[in-house]
Amino acid sequence: MMPDTQQYCIVFCSCPNDVHAEMLSRSLIESRLAACVQIMPIRSFYEWKGEICKEEERLLLIKTKSSLYNSIEDFISRNHPYEVPEILMVPATGGLEKYLAWIETVCR
Repeated sequence: MMPDTQQYCIVFCSCPNDVHAEMLSRSLIESRLAACVQIMPIRSFYEWKGEICKEEERLLLIKTKSSLYNSIEDFISRNHPYEVPEILMVPATGGLEKYLAWIETVCR
């Protein structure tokens, strides 16, 4: 039987550099708030305080259980260097049953 995919999500978070991205990723894994965190180089364009900005950043794709989102948001908010960090949860609408089961066993 397919697990309820609404129990799982991906949380997106951008970071200014590898140092911050790796610190957050390792901490999320060590605290069992995430089963996997992928780090990807990205180029972001956005408006901030009336200015158009372009930055090289690192995007974290945090694979986790939806029930842990509030703890992840709190952890990132307390440990992120940005005044307003990007923290977005995208619910899973499907997924390989064995992969979702692995997330379930790894996250607390």
